[in-house]
Amino acid sequence: MPSRSAVPDGKRPTLSDLAARAGVSVPLASMVMRGAKGPSAASRERVLRAAQEIGYRPDSRARLLRSSRSHLVGVQFDLRQPFHADMVEALYAAAGAAGYQIALSAAAASRSEQEAVETLLADRCEALILLSPHAPAARLAEIAAQLPVVSVARRLRPLAEGVDVVRAADDEGARQAVDHLVALGHRDIVHIDGGRAPGAADRRRGYKSAMKQHGLTDRIRLVPGGLTEDHGAAAARTLLAEAARPTAVLAFNDHCAMGVLDTFLRAGIPVPDEISVVGFDDSHLARLAHVQLTTVGQEARQLARRAVSRAVARLEGGATDDEREVVVTPHLVIRSTTRAPCRS
Repeated sequence: MPSRSAVPDGKRPTLSDLAARAGVSVPLASMVMRGAKGPSAASRERVLRAAQEIGYRPDSRARLLRSSRSHLVGVQFDLRQPFHADMVEALYAAAGAAGYQIALSAAAASRSEQEAVETLLADRCEALILLSPHAPAARLAEIAAQLPVVSVARRLRPLAEGVDVVRAADDEGARQAVDHLVALGHRDIVHIDGGRAPGAADRRRGYKSAMKQHGLTDRIRLVPGGLTEDHGAAAARTLLAEAARPTAVLAFNDHCAMGVLDTFLRAGIPVPDEISVVGFDDSHLARLAHVQLTTVGQEARQLARRAVSRAVARLEGGATDDEREVVVTPHLVIRSTTRAPCRS
């Protein structure tokens, strides 16, 4: 029987290598690895033991290429967004439970969202799940003409033709944050805005609405911000330069909030003793032991389940147009960065 060294160093063991190691035919080795009926218990044990010895793993992509369907769902995400990492993890679980695999393609500082999507379109994906896409609605409709598309965490008004939407109620999340701060006694509450980022308009609207409902219309204030830690840091520096600072800040997202916290810390401004800070997303950053950020949870697992469900429904004929937009209610997660103000 060939030894493991019979497989060239650095090369992935092939089915032929496996069959030779186990002393069986290639078709028999293939049947065992596919879990097909036919091979005896002894043959199955011999092949599986040989697979472990030489490190053989079935090439799932090659098998997909030979089949008429790929059962592959493409996911476009942004490497710079911590919440997207949480979503990807949840999507893997949701897709696996539905019998589908995930193909990932990332947007980054050096790689555009369009490049990320084009890679997925060339990868035999049967459907696409796009996390917080920035592409115009018309472009999303063009992609949806080729295969099912689910847009996650972005409102589309009007809905793009053929595109399903799964999103959190961002305006409601911002309202919950303001309600929490007002209940603690805050009145000077600033919102660090997300600009044109997906979800920003709804969060901005929810903040303004809640401030008005609490009789704080004259204290509404938006500070330019954005998606990243740098955006949050810049906004925090703006606040620090003012003689009268707010007692609370609602940041566009957790990543932005991290920049706010870091800048306040470096300036010797204690949080939450002097200024309370609330984020948005409940990403893994918010849950770090040394951060413990109060934030609005977007329910990543539920968003992922609903997104995969819509994609699968489109692929398997179970979709209905009255479910084209799924809105998930967020919830406030209270941790250590908010408390009653020391001044009013």
